[in-house]
Amino acid sequence: MTIPSLTMLDGREVPAVGFGTYPHAGDDSRTTASSALDAGYRLLDTALRYENEQGVGRAVREYDLPREEILVATKLAGRHHGYEETLKGFQESLDNLGLDYVDLYLVHWPLPRLDKYVDSWKAMIRLREEGLVRSIGVSNFTEAHLRRLVDETGVVPAMNQVEMHPYFPQAALREVHAELGVVTESWSPMGRGELLAEPTVVRIAEAHGVTPAQAILRWHVQLGAVPIPKSADPERQRTNLDLFGFELSDDEMAALSALERGRIWDQDPETYEEF
Repeated sequence: MTIPSLTMLDGREVPAVGFGTYPHAGDDSRTTASSALDAGYRLLDTALRYENEQGVGRAVREYDLPREEILVATKLAGRHHGYEETLKGFQESLDNLGLDYVDLYLVHWPLPRLDKYVDSWKAMIRLREEGLVRSIGVSNFTEAHLRRLVDETGVVPAMNQVEMHPYFPQAALREVHAELGVVTESWSPMGRGELLAEPTVVRIAEAHGVTPAQAILRWHVQLGAVPIPKSADPERQRTNLDLFGFELSDDEMAALSALERGRIWDQDPETYEEF
């Protein structure tokens, strides 16, 4: 299966669909990551906070593909915010993964109360300059957080991974991303399953002869966002990647976006903290 790619502002390409590894842990994370690679995924998303970097890294190291063909993304934990702390946190992730470099390194949450995310961003710029990271980005950043990074460092994040699904389409933030050249990546792209029984979703899926999950993931793709669905089931992994043989109409896209009702878990980046 050939997966299209998007070009980030640093010139590097990222697959149009990635694989989310949370909450798989231990050897289970190695098994699910290997299965995802078998299915055709070439972007694996993990994080220090997920406690599964070791398994994901092992899957990448053992898989019969050149390292440069697999994109590994991981994230800076809140407990490592700050310049020197970020360098140490990254080394912890690199050791866990057992890799020579990381393709995409993200600040997991901005934690504005700590007010250290700009310092962390400066450290990540250094890591990129040293070749330990190929691309740098953020996760769960608002427009204000993004613009502050750009204003204080001149470096625009290549990606912002945020909660995004038809219940929370993030239209305003996606406009900011388009202006700045930031790729939108969607975590919990199917609302952790809550959307799968939504009548509008079911109707659109049936019209195209696809699953509700495929209809939702196609919505992400057509909006230019990179969804990172997760599943431990090999067949579902393959189905979730099979999104490029059909297209939603403008009316169907609008109908899915009209399901908007807000965040599902009230994880507002202005106040939510995770360490």
